[in-house]
Amino acid sequence: MTLEIPLAFLAIAALAGYFQTVTGFGLGMIVMGATSGLAVAPVASVAAVVSLMTLANSAVALPGKLKHLDMSVIAATVVGIVPATVIGVLLLDLLSASAASVVRIALGLVVCYGGLSLVLRPRQRETLSSRISFFISGVLSGLCGGLFGIAGPPVIYQCYRQPLAPVAIRNMLILIFAATSGMRTLFVALKGALDLEILTLTAWAIPVVALATYAGRRWPPPLSSLAMRRLAFVTLMLIGGGLILSEST
Repeated sequence: MTLEIPLAFLAIAALAGYFQTVTGFGLGMIVMGATSGLAVAPVASVAAVVSLMTLANSAVALPGKLKHLDMSVIAATVVGIVPATVIGVLLLDLLSASAASVVRIALGLVVCYGGLSLVLRPRQRETLSSRISFFISGVLSGLCGGLFGIAGPPVIYQCYRQPLAPVAIRNMLILIFAATSGMRTLFVALKGALDLEILTLTAWAIPVVALATYAGRRWPPPLSSLAMRRLAFVTLMLIGGGLILSEST
């Protein structure tokens, strides 16, 4: 591995770690999209690193933030996430060996959907959605998380529909992403697929993500929630669109 690869990866990881801390999402989509577009590392390797980075981000971002969360809702989501994550990892193993371009285009579409969900989100509900609804969003998120290390779009859409305070939604998302990443990492480790490249990138990235997360908690940007959503939308659409175009030409 040349020096340029970890340096490029660290710059992307720092941006993504800060972004996720102030918005509740984005780490996986930014890292997966940007590294795939720049061909920094294979999709499967980066997805494994993203899972470990998400765990590091959650460990710094969540302490003291869980007391007001509805754990029954989170449990229903995680029950859907666990089996679907395993299926997603197996699908990635199958596709990455025979259809790398399809994987990258699918990743671009997921990233674009993540951006669109920010601006097309429906009006908030007056009552909390059913546990079945959260379970279904968990299944869809688990598939995305297993395939790309990005559990975001389905559960982001689900959580932002709920009649909850923005801070509660952000922390709920971070906790759900931690559960997805933990399950994915455990399954990949049991398969013996945590190779030296993944461990090396992770060792470089985790301190950077932890520092960026602390910076996000300590110095959030002076932007309204609407401005943050617009910034996230533009960022994710550029990354996702770039991935799709690069594989379509």
